[in-house]
Amino acid sequence: MAANRALTETRKHTLPILRVALRGESLLTHPRFNKGTSFTHKERKEFGLTGRLPSRVNTLDEQVTRAYEQLNSRTEPIRKNTFLQSLKDQNWILYYALIARHLKELVPIIYTPTQAQAIAEYSHLFRRSGGLYLTMGDQETMEEDFLNQTVKERNEIDLVVCTDAEAILGIGDQGVGISTAKSAMYTLIGGIDPARCLSVMLDVGTDNQKLLNDELYVGWKHSRVRGEEYDQFVDKFIQLVRKYYPHCVLHFEDFAAKNAYRLLMRYRKDHAVFNDDIQGTGAVTLAGIMSAIGIANPSSTIASQRYVILGAGSAGLGIATQVRDAITASGKVSKEEASDKFWLVDREGLVYDIGGGMAKGVGEVKGRLEGFVRSAKEGWEGNVGLLDVVKEVKPTVLIGCSTAAGAFTKEVIEAMVDGGCERPIVFPLSNPSNLVEAKPEDILKWTKGKALVATGSPFPPVKVKIDGEEKEIIIAECNNALIYPGLGFGAVLSQAKEITDRMIVAGANRLAELSPAIRKQVATSKANDGEGDYSGQALLPDFREAPKINFEIAVAVAEQAVRDGNSTMSKDVRVEDVRERAKEKVWVPLYCEYEYDPNGLS
Repeated sequence: MAANRALTETRKHTLPILRVALRGESLLTHPRFNKGTSFTHKERKEFGLTGRLPSRVNTLDEQVTRAYEQLNSRTEPIRKNTFLQSLKDQNWILYYALIARHLKELVPIIYTPTQAQAIAEYSHLFRRSGGLYLTMGDQETMEEDFLNQTVKERNEIDLVVCTDAEAILGIGDQGVGISTAKSAMYTLIGGIDPARCLSVMLDVGTDNQKLLNDELYVGWKHSRVRGEEYDQFVDKFIQLVRKYYPHCVLHFEDFAAKNAYRLLMRYRKDHAVFNDDIQGTGAVTLAGIMSAIGIANPSSTIASQRYVILGAGSAGLGIATQVRDAITASGKVSKEEASDKFWLVDREGLVYDIGGGMAKGVGEVKGRLEGFVRSAKEGWEGNVGLLDVVKEVKPTVLIGCSTAAGAFTKEVIEAMVDGGCERPIVFPLSNPSNLVEAKPEDILKWTKGKALVATGSPFPPVKVKIDGEEKEIIIAECNNALIYPGLGFGAVLSQAKEITDRMIVAGANRLAELSPAIRKQVATSKANDGEGDYSGQALLPDFREAPKINFEIAVAVAEQAVRDGNSTMSKDVRVEDVRERAKEKVWVPLYCEYEYDPNGLS
C-alpha cells in the first residue's frame, strides 16, 4: 500500500477548495459534504456550525480510529454491514477512509459475501434510499426521474451501475436491491469520485414468491416482466444515459445469463458498456493464465494452449471469449482458429453441434456460444463427460466455473498429466469455496506440486514436497476486483467511445506483469543470467494491493484507448500524458477545505 499512501500524500497538496452552498443542519446531514468533528473552527463559524458540534476538532485519522472501534463492537458480518451503510449515509469521506485502511478485512463485509445477505434482507433492513429506482410500472416518468437525480442536481456522471437484480451474487432473483456495493468498489479500488457515480435499480418485478408474499417488500409487487416489453424498458433507460452522459461508463450488474450477454452485445458498439460477470471474470482469468504460462514455459503463448472449460454459463463463456480475444489481438490468428482451441463442457457433457441450430447440453444457440460449439464431425456422440474430453483433448489449461463441487477428480487431473502436460494450469473458480471443483491441496498432491493453481475464493497456502524439498505454494485468488475497477477508471479517464477487446486485453496484460510469480521470475532471471525461478509465489497480486494494481491497469487501458483512437479526450493528449492525467483524476478519501458560496455545491 506504500504507492497508494504516496499518491494520497500527493493529492493532499492538490485538493481544491470546495465552494459549498449548504449551511447548518443541511450541511451536517449531507453525506457528501459532512465532515463531522473534522470541520475546522473557521469553517464552523462560516457555515453556522458553532454550537452544533463538540469543541474538539478531530483529524480524519482520529475519526477512522473511533469508527473502527465502533465497528468492532459488532460481531456478526451483517451487523457490521449495516453499521458501515449507516456510516456511508452520514459521511462519505469517513466511510471510504475507514474501509481503505482495512481493505482486505472490510471488503467482504460491504461486498461479497455479506452484501448478498444484505440484499436478500433488503426490505427488512431498509432505512434510507440510495441510488435511483426506475420501475416498470412508472416508466412514463423515467426521464423526469432520471433528470431530477442527475442533471437538475448538477451532477456530472462518470459511472452508471445498473441491475435488474435477477442474478444477485450467486443467490438468484432477490427483487428490488441497488448496485451501491459495486459503485463503492469502483471508488475504493478504482479511484472514481463517488459523487460522479450513479447506482440504478431497474425494477421489472420479481419471480421470488417469498418476496411477493412479504408485507414489507419495498419493490414492485409484480411477476418479472420479460420479452419485448422488458427490452423496451431497458432500452429506454440506456438511451437516457447515452443522451445525457455520452462519455460515462455503463456497467451491467447481476443480470441473468439469458440477458447479460445479449445486452452486452447489443450495446457495446454504441456506448462504453461493461459486464463484470462476463468481461471482468474473463479478464482476471486471462491475466492468471498469462502469468501461469510465463511460469510453466516462458517461450510458450496463450495461442499454443488447449483449453477445457467446465461450465458454459456467463462466466465460462466470458472466460473463453476474453482468452480468444487475446489470442486474436496480435492479428496473426483468426477468430475461427482461436475458437478451435476451446472445449466447453456443461451439465450434459461436451457442448457440440447436433444440427438445426442446436447444441448438446445447452439447447438452442442464438449467437451466445457461436464459435465455441464443437462439430459433431469430430466424432462426438452422446453425453461426453469431462474425463473423456480431457483424455481426448489433452488440455494444458483446465478451468472450472460450474459450481459442481469436486468435479475435478484425481482421474481428471492425472489424465492432464498423462496427456503430456508437465505443468497443468488448473483454475477451479467456482465460489463459495464449498462449491469449488477441486481443492488446491488435492490438485497439487495429485500433480506432485507441478500444477499452477488459482481459485475463485480465498484458500490458504499449500505445503508440498517437490523433488524431496518442501515448498509453500501461495494460491492466487481470481478476484474480479483486481481488474474491473481499473478497466472502468481507464475508460472514464480516456472517455472511451466503447470498451474494446484491446482495452481489456491491455488491462489483463498489465495485471499479469504485476503478478508476484512473474516479478520474482524476472528478478531471479536477471540475477542468474536468464535462469528464472518459481518458488511458489501467487499467480496474481494479493487483494491488499488492489488499489495500486488497478491504478496501473487504468493507465494501461487508457493508453490503449488513446493509441487506438478510441478516446474522446482532447486531440492533443498523447499516450505519454495518460499517467499524469490519471494521478490528477484519481479520487482519494480526504477532506477538502470549504468556503461558503450561495451559488456553490449543494
